[in-house]
Amino acid sequence: MEGGDRGLSAWAGAAAATLLSVPATALAQQDVLRQEPCSANIVYVTAVARLTACAERGFPRDQHTLGMMYAKGDGVPENDAEAVRWLRMAAEQGYPQAQHDLGLMYADGDGVPENDVEAVRWYRLAAEVGYAPAQASLGVAYDNGFGVPEDDVEAVRWYRLSAAQGFAAAQYNLGVVFDIGEGVVEDNEEAVRWYRLSAAQGFAAAQYNLGVMYDVGDGVPEDDGEALRWYRRSANQGFAAAQHNLGVMYDGGEGVPEDDEEAVRWYRMAAEQGYAVAQFTLGARYSRGDGVRADEAEAEYWYRLAAEQGNALAQTNLGVILTQRWYRAQLRPAQADTLAAVDRQAVGDRDLVLAFMWFTLAEVQGNGAAQANKDRIEQWLTPELISEAERLAQEWIDTHPPAGGGASETIRTIR
Repeated sequence: MEGGDRGLSAWAGAAAATLLSVPATALAQQDVLRQEPCSANIVYVTAVARLTACAERGFPRDQHTLGMMYAKGDGVPENDAEAVRWLRMAAEQGYPQAQHDLGLMYADGDGVPENDVEAVRWYRLAAEVGYAPAQASLGVAYDNGFGVPEDDVEAVRWYRLSAAQGFAAAQYNLGVVFDIGEGVVEDNEEAVRWYRLSAAQGFAAAQYNLGVMYDVGDGVPEDDGEALRWYRRSANQGFAAAQHNLGVMYDGGEGVPEDDEEAVRWYRMAAEQGYAVAQFTLGARYSRGDGVRADEAEAEYWYRLAAEQGNALAQTNLGVILTQRWYRAQLRPAQADTLAAVDRQAVGDRDLVLAFMWFTLAEVQGNGAAQANKDRIEQWLTPELISEAERLAQEWIDTHPPAGGGASETIRTIR
């Protein structure tokens, strides 16, 4: 997606994906009356020993707690199989938290073979007794067709039940469906309402999306100050898309004084988390010497990271750097003034082959500059080298499935 008037360094972050797993730390269920500790006649050396003893006596809360300790390696060696064993004991007694978390283990294939159908079975047991995280996870399953037929209306139903209990992840996901009109009539104001409820609880993805709504004026009046405020809250929690967009605000002096160094600082935070758009933006900064010292090696490094994630702009710019390096190595020694002065049969080296490959990959995504660059350098590659570049491009495509095969996404991006 193109960045409009903001220029190459200010491309907006891709929106956050709908959650695939929902933490089960909220809305703990009330436990049945029990002895504290399980036996007053025994003195346990460690808290884990006491917990294990209670779990072994069949108390589901302790079985769940012990299972999660093994799942996280918290106070005991991490052991997914042992985690599943204890979670199953509690789940089979009808303990909703354990049912949900056992479902997550099946969804992720942790300690058991991955099985979305089995995950949904456990989610549903907990969801039907009102456990909000399980309702949210069941909504995600219907949203994406994980273990059940994809059903947007059913997804919304479960999101609503969870969101009505104040569960932040479900409120965010409900905001997403109103944002894109999936299972409901598209309604930006309603999306903002749910994003705001989730964001107020500190949910970083909702804070980011709410920032974008203010940034572009969807569902709320456009307000750079509010956009900045929500981006910053999300960015301070480490949310990469928000870090990038906060950099954009400093880059353009929107809602804050223009500050190249601060822009670069936020771009770098996002880029170091693997956020492709920020990697491209940081590469462009190093290429131009904008807010940093110009450094072709650094530019190439960041462009390559983004290019490997399928960013078409980065693929194009990486191809340009490789072509320029080939030009310096091959043409300047021959005192060639321009590429047009070179014999059409000149030998291309690895850099030019790779440049052709990256231009091809970007061209496939509709990048016009990549197509023009590819056409320009084609005349300096032999048919054999062109075939090699095309083979490499196809190999890259075969090993990099297109984005969008995972969870549903919001569409909140800077235009």
